[in-house]
Amino acid sequence: QVQLVESGGGLVQAGGSLRLSCAVSGRTSSRYRMGWFRQAPGKERAFVAAKGWTDSNTYYADSVKGRFTISRDNAKNTMYLQMNSLNPEDTAVYFCAADKDSSIHYWASEWYDYWGQGTQVTVSS
Repeated sequence: QVQLVESGGGLVQAGGSLRLSCAVSGRTSSRYRMGWFRQAPGKERAFVAAKGWTDSNTYYADSVKGRFTISRDNAKNTMYLQMNSLNPEDTAVYFCAADKDSSIHYWASEWYDYWGQGTQVTVSS
């Protein structure tokens, strides 16, 4: 089984930056698609970004495009989400996820097989 553990969340002022990390352990595949999702209070879990573990394709929600960057360090088995120019609407619990089948439906949470427990990101105005 694959285990995912997020870290790096916290409280930041609007306009600030955070980098989230997702440590991946267990039996993994280089073909896994990795994704970031977030869930704000009272909202559905929403797609943020996705990236193949070994491919160069990246995808971003319109709401974060140009501000967030998804990346990976395969040697460290870690995925990152660099978040810049944060605003209060980015406040949410952020989850990393892995899709073992590398589905084309990168935006859909139901296609991901493994999930972390989430890390809270709070952006104050």
